[in-house]
Amino acid sequence: MPELKDKVIIITGASRGIGRAMALTFAKEGATVVIAAKSDKPHPKLPGTIHTVAEEVEKAGGKAVPVALDVRKELAIKRLCDDIGQKFGRIDAVINNAGAISLTTVEETSPKRYDLMQQVNSRAVYCFGHYALPYLKKSDNPHILNLSPPVNLNEKWLKDYSPYTLSKYGMSILSKGMAAEFKEHGIAVNTLWPQTYIATAAIEFAVGNKETLNYARKPQIMADAAKVILTHPSQNYTGLWLIDEEVLKAARVTDFSQYAYSPEHEDKIQKDLFLD
Repeated sequence: MPELKDKVIIITGASRGIGRAMALTFAKEGATVVIAAKSDKPHPKLPGTIHTVAEEVEKAGGKAVPVALDVRKELAIKRLCDDIGQKFGRIDAVINNAGAISLTTVEETSPKRYDLMQQVNSRAVYCFGHYALPYLKKSDNPHILNLSPPVNLNEKWLKDYSPYTLSKYGMSILSKGMAAEFKEHGIAVNTLWPQTYIATAAIEFAVGNKETLNYARKPQIMADAAKVILTHPSQNYTGLWLIDEEVLKAARVTDFSQYAYSPEHEDKIQKDLFLD
């Protein structure tokens, strides 16, 4: 299988949570990680900035390129892709991890919040696909990985927060389309979604509360699954809606207790949204 050493990997939303876990996991493999996030300065409530993660990446054995990025700004995405693509001669992988979430109904969701979710979630996938494409074509094992779920049209996933659901399903449908479109260039496009809640700020503040984290897994499980995906040959591993646990089981991982955020609650870990 291809390795990640010296691979150039862009991760959005990489200043904390799943994005940070991925950055550090790839760093241990010797990758060059572009840490792209809005968190240029410390947040009053949330730990981590692009600069603190860059330091961690370097200490872990990788090379770090911290970039302040708002994924709603397509010209900033273009500039990032051009800068990285020209500096390194290629882009090997893009991971669209940055996300906006509001579990609200149509009635409760303001147009401003609706637009934010569509821009940060599905539109950013399009923008990175569009602007990173010339540089992904130059990689010997190019991947785009989007953090979105399998499309599940069960009414319960639509009824209470369809604006958010639409933005995430848009990512998944676009991924299928790009996988077919980019296949001739050998570029893999897949999605990855957790089987269970992941202990992140989104789960703590948007889905539940601090107590909810006890029924979640650590972000490391998503990072380990992403590493498996990015080390697959891109030619024959594309167009898939993947689940972290299934990816790792296929890679012969059998001990999932290592990922429990709260080991004493391991038998009560909660299944994530969109999974029946």
